[in-house]
Amino acid sequence: MTSTSKLTTRTRVLVVDDHPAIRDALAAVIADSNDLALCAEAKSSEQVFRAVEQFHPDVAVVDIALPDVHGLDLIANLMARYPSLRVVVFSVYDEQVYAERAVRAGALGYVMKQEPVQEVLEAIRCAARGEIYLSRRMASRIVTRAALRRSTKPSSPTDLLTDREIAVLQLLGEGNSVENIAERLHLSRKTVETHRRNAKEKLEFDTVNELLLFAVRWTDAQNRTGDAERS
Repeated sequence: MTSTSKLTTRTRVLVVDDHPAIRDALAAVIADSNDLALCAEAKSSEQVFRAVEQFHPDVAVVDIALPDVHGLDLIANLMARYPSLRVVVFSVYDEQVYAERAVRAGALGYVMKQEPVQEVLEAIRCAARGEIYLSRRMASRIVTRAALRRSTKPSSPTDLLTDREIAVLQLLGEGNSVENIAERLHLSRKTVETHRRNAKEKLEFDTVNELLLFAVRWTDAQNRTGDAERS
């Protein structure tokens, strides 16, 4: 049995994911480490805030896709209430779409789920030290964009979208109705429709149906990219 003094020297980790297999996998690798300790698990935003209040984690590992909140909103809300908490994102969604957005929201790391799970441990350790952990490709992209912001063009049409618009696009692509999206993002139907319209205009589509078709293909492409890199 581990002594209390040893536990206090470890980085306390909260794992947030609605898939039990992911939580179990992370719990297993954390248990095998000498410097990390799993203090709690959560599968919804409500459970997250209860766990933070009760267990005081040093680092939270969160997924972008949760059943009752979008990951970017969760990160921003956690940072607002617990500024000393460090957040690492562990997600199936493409880092080129979400990593920079997650960092802007307050996360210190972004790891895609097709990466070896040991990458998450390194991200947790970096975050615990207050350092940012990104893939070399993503870090290079962010630095380049920051240095040449005035002259660089968006690498993808979706770069033109705000965080809220990209969340709406993602949820549309997953087959959610406007009503479901409004509930998930805690917005009114009218606000969701406004974000949908803005996304349609920025992506230069004439109709909502064209936007919906793009959203489905875009979301499917992200999933297929993740599957291909995992195989």
